[in-house]
Amino acid sequence: MSVSVRIPTPLRKLTENQEVVDGQGDTIREILDNLEKNYPGLKERVCDEQGSVRRFVNIFVNDEDIRFLQDTATVVKSGDEVSIVPAIAGG
Repeated sequence: MSVSVRIPTPLRKLTENQEVVDGQGDTIREILDNLEKNYPGLKERVCDEQGSVRRFVNIFVNDEDIRFLQDTATVVKSGDEVSIVPAIAGG
């Protein structure tokens, strides 16, 4: 299964400055694992030691937050767009 994964600017140094990369897998967890193989260091910036998405990172599948779906078990299909978005803190 191949999906487009949008990479935020702070993480693009890990993807050779690519804004969109190819993601392989049937779930968000599989996609993150495969991204780590191709772009070492990416997963540790997105996920904690238990494999959960960090509090300050949001992942969307077609504009839907995976926290309101099945989190990293969220199933993706070919043609979906996955976006990794760092949370913005403001005051």
